[in-house]
Amino acid sequence: MKNKLQTFLILALLIFMISCVTAEKTEDKDLKTKKELTAKEILGNPNYLAISYGGYREKSREMQPTIPQLKEDLKLMHAMGIRIVRTYNVQPELPHASNILEAISQLKKEDASFEMYVMLGAWIDCLNAWTELTPDHEIESAQNEGEIARAVALANKYPDIVKVIAVGNEAMIRWATSYFVRPNVILKWVNHLQDLKKDGKLSKDLWVTCSDDFASWGGGDPSYRVKDLEAIIKAVDYVSMHTYAYHNSHYNPGFWKVPDNEQDLSDIEKIDNSMLRASEFAKDQYKEVSEYVKSIDSTKVIHIGETGWATVSSGHYGVNGSRATDEYKQGLYYKHLREWTNKEGISCFYFEAFDEQWKDAHNPKGSENHFGLFTLKGEAKYPIWNLVDKGVFKGLKRNGNPIIKTFGGDKEVLMKDVLVPNTDYPR
Repeated sequence: MKNKLQTFLILALLIFMISCVTAEKTEDKDLKTKKELTAKEILGNPNYLAISYGGYREKSREMQPTIPQLKEDLKLMHAMGIRIVRTYNVQPELPHASNILEAISQLKKEDASFEMYVMLGAWIDCLNAWTELTPDHEIESAQNEGEIARAVALANKYPDIVKVIAVGNEAMIRWATSYFVRPNVILKWVNHLQDLKKDGKLSKDLWVTCSDDFASWGGGDPSYRVKDLEAIIKAVDYVSMHTYAYHNSHYNPGFWKVPDNEQDLSDIEKIDNSMLRASEFAKDQYKEVSEYVKSIDSTKVIHIGETGWATVSSGHYGVNGSRATDEYKQGLYYKHLREWTNKEGISCFYFEAFDEQWKDAHNPKGSENHFGLFTLKGEAKYPIWNLVDKGVFKGLKRNGNPIIKTFGGDKEVLMKDVLVPNTDYPR
């Protein structure tokens, strides 16, 4: 009887150990599956919110954020539901993108539940861009080749993180007078990357795009609708378009000004309606791009590579300009855009996560410095006050500061800065 009992106990123990190993393997398999999602599965998935990210804290990019600082930021973005971040260049003197990838890699090793992916930008310039010489928009910069090669190397080093390579940032739009190139340059490098995928030198699941203004994608001025653009549309894995109602409140303010039939509304109603029109402006630009792109390739999907709203402006968008600028309006725009894009299965790389003061270093109140959802100190702006209330940032910090609300969380104080759109403001 004793031997039978011992045999039974041994068998029971073996069954238990086998079941534990099986469960562990199943858990590991599930985790591995979760971590190896492709761009096709991530983009357009509302559970994988996207954002544009620059972690620069100082007035010059020579002062690179450290990996611990980047990890601070990544934890904050992860807490707010962000799962894919967009970077802009891989220039050797600016190791920001490579440091972000290393920071994500470290976080994944430290915490198996940490999940973050990257849309890796490769900056594209014309000859003489950013020099004292006249930019030659008909010839590309010799530095583009190295930029693409570095992006490829990083994509191969971190295949579990890099899911998209974007060739250029607003590199075809002609108002980018310092550096824009003709579409044939973008096409050349997109085809190069697609060939590397075919040859097994890049993951076949990596998606390739270029990220550019809605007009560059044929959504506006018909002069952009050239054969090379048609070829780009066919060559990319998806279209990444930019739309900025904020800037158009100055440059194209027809949608922004209070119409005659709303003049008798209260100030807050006028403001709220202006932000509804701003969101419709973005939808209209998306629709225009979509219609053109699908006339060339009906299978192509379109995501939003950039859109955003600044909270401070000493220029065209401030008190003496279009009056588009404050945290309340930013909050409404963020809410409207997230609701629309999540519902429609559109990834929206909202611009941007954190304020960056290097962009207009000589003008602290320049709007380009203030597109973040967080301030430089790490205060949460109005669009994400609700996340502070929910406690999602509990225990997290930026530069040693706990995450608190701007304006001390007092909406009445915040609203003192909120102005009705300037109907009389000239174009």
